[in-house]
Amino acid sequence: MSAPGATLDLAGFPLPTVDRRDALAAQLRAWRGCRERIALVPTMGNLHAGHLALVECARQHAARVVVSIFVNPTQFGPDEDYARYPRTLAADVAALTGVGADLVFAPSAAQMYPHGLPASVALRFPHLDDILCGALRPGHFGGVGLVVAKLLNLIAPDVAIFGAKDYQQVLVVRALAEGLDLPVEIIVAPTVREADGLALSSRNQYLSPAERAKAPAIYAELRAMAQGVGAGAPLAALEAAALAALTAQGFAPDYAVVRAADTLGAPAPGARQHVVALIAARLGSTRLIDNLLIDRENDQ
Repeated sequence: MSAPGATLDLAGFPLPTVDRRDALAAQLRAWRGCRERIALVPTMGNLHAGHLALVECARQHAARVVVSIFVNPTQFGPDEDYARYPRTLAADVAALTGVGADLVFAPSAAQMYPHGLPASVALRFPHLDDILCGALRPGHFGGVGLVVAKLLNLIAPDVAIFGAKDYQQVLVVRALAEGLDLPVEIIVAPTVREADGLALSSRNQYLSPAERAKAPAIYAELRAMAQGVGAGAPLAALEAAALAALTAQGFAPDYAVVRAADTLGAPAPGARQHVVALIAARLGSTRLIDNLLIDRENDQ
């Protein structure tokens, strides 16, 4: 693992990799000169099969695919895992080779924030950044929105691909693109899961073997909530049952809720379609999130 701010030699990487804005701009100009459609897959690195699936999805929508790898300091709270978040650039570039990526943009914090970490620019997402994960991680979605806005401005892709696992983040990104009239298509790719249902995440590696064995309970509870929605059970009862089940299995749940899929507000009375079940819970020192979209009665 490389430390924050560490300098790596990019010349020997098996895929074109740049860490400076000017080098990125030069490659983008060449592609645009050929009228090639460009896709962006933003990541924080430490790539797994879920990230690679995003790249493969991007390739279906564009002639050229840029993958950004940047552990963004503005979306981490003071007591979160920014310093220890795995930084594995060489392995990431190797993994991207052959799956459809054309360029890796791996900037330093100084390249992304040349005037220092932002003090005068702040983004707000009313009704999104103060609920659920936003309420529990103050400033997180403002930091996410800021770095995504910067990447979209620097790269100006035709399309950007995000994973469905971070559902609240997806709504924030959509609000960003719509609110700023950014000329980019946002595509959401399905969550990739292990065979036992655990959603792939770079933070899964923090789990001990015993914790890893318990972790699929989150997906099991999401499925139970979805089945209950389809059967007409009261939402409050479904949420309480999920919280109790997770707590009994050793989790410390932050929330287990059913919300309107388009706003994350409370569903309209009697609504049983186009809702989403969401869970965030700690298992040991690791915070896990997952969701399940419920588009019709008895879905999944």
